[in-house]
Amino acid sequence: MSIRPEEISALIKQQIESFEAGVQLDDVGTVIQIADGAARVYGLESVMAMELVQFSNGVYGMAMDLAEDTVGVVILGPYTGIKEGDEVRRTGRIVQVPVGPELLGRVVNPLGQPLDGGPEIKATRFRPIESPAPGVIYRQSVNEPLQTGWKAIDSMIPIGRGQRELIIGDRQTGKTSLIVDTIINQKDQNVICIYVAIGQKASTVAGVVETLKKYGAMDYTVVVSATASEPAPLLYIAPYAGCAIGEYFMYEEHRDVLVAYDDLTKHAWAYRELALLLRRPPGREAYPGDVFYLHSRLLERAARLHDELMGGGSLTALPVIETQAGDISAYIPTNVISITDGQIFLEADLFYSGIRPAIDVGRSVSRVGSSAQTKAMKQVARSLRLDLAQYRELAAFAQFGSDLDKATQARLARGQRVTEILKQDERQPMPMEEQVCAIYLGIHGYVDDIPVEQVRAFESQFLRYLRTSRPEILESIRSNREITADNEEALKSAIAEFKRTFGGGSGASAQAAS
Repeated sequence: MSIRPEEISALIKQQIESFEAGVQLDDVGTVIQIADGAARVYGLESVMAMELVQFSNGVYGMAMDLAEDTVGVVILGPYTGIKEGDEVRRTGRIVQVPVGPELLGRVVNPLGQPLDGGPEIKATRFRPIESPAPGVIYRQSVNEPLQTGWKAIDSMIPIGRGQRELIIGDRQTGKTSLIVDTIINQKDQNVICIYVAIGQKASTVAGVVETLKKYGAMDYTVVVSATASEPAPLLYIAPYAGCAIGEYFMYEEHRDVLVAYDDLTKHAWAYRELALLLRRPPGREAYPGDVFYLHSRLLERAARLHDELMGGGSLTALPVIETQAGDISAYIPTNVISITDGQIFLEADLFYSGIRPAIDVGRSVSRVGSSAQTKAMKQVARSLRLDLAQYRELAAFAQFGSDLDKATQARLARGQRVTEILKQDERQPMPMEEQVCAIYLGIHGYVDDIPVEQVRAFESQFLRYLRTSRPEILESIRSNREITADNEEALKSAIAEFKRTFGGGSGASAQAAS
């Protein structure tokens, strides 16, 4: 078959007419200095703060220092393969993290990549890790309790949905246990939980995940892990990534969310490392101010959204700070104390003396207060905090003398027994109605005639008795959320009936509280 010349020319003419010359513009820079996870890049004149950039070997970095001619980039991954002269390209994307229900039950790094050996997370939605906090107009008051399951906290230092409550104390005083039990207690409470592990050992994080799986809590939990072996930039962005994941559920699904940052002391250290690598001023006038801004712009994102304007939803923040020898006057603790709505101070001396949770009532406070309690808890816990503080003060003086009047002895005896009732082992969170009944025993004197060493056994067996023989009392308190005249009479009769059969008591006691 022969092809005529005019056909060839017509084909070429058609190709020329339909040709479109596409121009692709790439903003490219060059690495001029690299050391310890931070690079100085020449070029990238239009790069944005917090923008993701990509090195020629595929590793991502984040632009942090925008100087006139150069850009300071922190590297979000292994940096040993990057050398001077390598190309760096803009992505046009601010650092963001995948969000959505696909993340529930998963363990991810701060970039949203799975760490649990499971399938790839195919999220279709993303949120920037940094976003402005909702304004005052779009918030409403915090008045719905977030039950932790710990008697001492829910009664004396209540946490509300949308609150920021600091957990502070020396290492190994039960801070992480308190958070894990709080997450476990959210089962069937319609609360999404985000646990952010910052700078911890990988084995510790694995232990937390196994515990959450054991109690069925991973179904509604996302674990964001940046372990101690990760580069400092990943530790730095971890809490912001966890907050962004929680914000999706708050803003888009109007759910209640709990985010725990464990812990922000190591987060501040990671920022300090980045600041020094980027040659930022190392003086004392720069670091505290930077860290205050670092943590305030994170914690201010916690809120309870207005039902009518924003559709409801809340994000509750539980930041953790580790102190050195109980020193809460250091600048990182005081920074976070001033940002949050209260703190739960865990004291090493109380912990080692067997009081668990080791809460220092005198230095712990909730600035939301009884607004975040059910009426039933308010009724039994109204004077509990003051009574316990007075007991500890009195006990400190009583050890210097043995000749005490009867009123003082009675107050000391009551304080000892209330302290025993407030003790609680880890992994045993209690529902609100059982907490109310247990505290009712102590403050109304029903255990005054029970030997101190048998008080916890008495409480445990009494609650078991209520669950099995008198469940209608617990159900009434749970549904009414208050102690009414009817259920109080039923509770008193149940206590009297139980005390007649309790094997460890002195037996006299149906009249202890009348």
